[in-house]
Amino acid sequence: MPTPLPALTIDGLIKDFGPVGALDGRMVRVLEGVSLQAIHGAVTVLLGANGAGKTTTLECAQGLQRADGGVVRLLGQDPSRATPELRARVGVMLQDGGLPPSVRPLALLHHVASMYGSPLPVDALAERLGLDEFGAASIRRLSGGQKQRLALACALVGRPEVVFLDEPSAGLDPQSRTIVFDLIRELRADGLAVILTTHLLDDAQRLADYVYILEGGRTVAEGTVADLTADKDADGMRELRFETVPGLTLPPELLPHLHQREDEPGRYVLRGALTASDVAHLAQWWDARGVMPTAISMAPRSLEDVFLDISGRSIR
Repeated sequence: MPTPLPALTIDGLIKDFGPVGALDGRMVRVLEGVSLQAIHGAVTVLLGANGAGKTTTLECAQGLQRADGGVVRLLGQDPSRATPELRARVGVMLQDGGLPPSVRPLALLHHVASMYGSPLPVDALAERLGLDEFGAASIRRLSGGQKQRLALACALVGRPEVVFLDEPSAGLDPQSRTIVFDLIRELRADGLAVILTTHLLDDAQRLADYVYILEGGRTVAEGTVADLTADKDADGMRELRFETVPGLTLPPELLPHLHQREDEPGRYVLRGALTASDVAHLAQWWDARGVMPTAISMAPRSLEDVFLDISGRSIR
């Protein structure tokens, strides 16, 4: 049996923009060779700091921007020349999704459903996402989280084969986030290709089958969460927290390869490639000074650690 084609293929994507107000024709290269792939039945997550190129990449993938170089194929077609038939097979949820402010949510969802030949049952979808709780209000009166749920419903009601989700859990309370996560997992189980971006790295770690990290308009890392977070030098451990007397200063030479800080009085964090020897040295140092921690915890390397190692730990 032949291997099914990827739902989305991007190979060497290049995109240039002219600076606003520029009169000399200068162009700025925003994407410098992004490559990625998304398959059916999987959640593909795109990560990157602000300005890394995530939004432009997705706009090219959706056909909203035309590539200046490289290849983009969505369900085997060039999305910048998409036919109505192709667009009917793709769902798009934008974070600030251009929802008409004066329309009521359920009326909008019924209108969107009417554009498709075999939409999902609107009432069932609305109930699943809790839209019926605020269906009588105009969209302008909705909270950010409520607008997110409505935008998600509009992206799904046409039974797409591929769905793009931009920050799907932004502004959601914990209960709503759980509902959305369960729905995303169901979409994956039903064979959809789910492509999403998020700034919430815990969400990405929970949902992703495959992750691409962009930096400076390039794909700089990719893999499953397990592949990316593997730390061969530290048995996977990345963080040690302990609580004891405040103002305890560890000498730099004790564990020079670890970053040390006191989050608040008496609560300490060691971050880096932790080994069993590091823990033993720390315990010996405590013992020599009669220090007894009241709490100790360790955590493996996370997707956030990977992302910050690549993109830097300073605010941009």
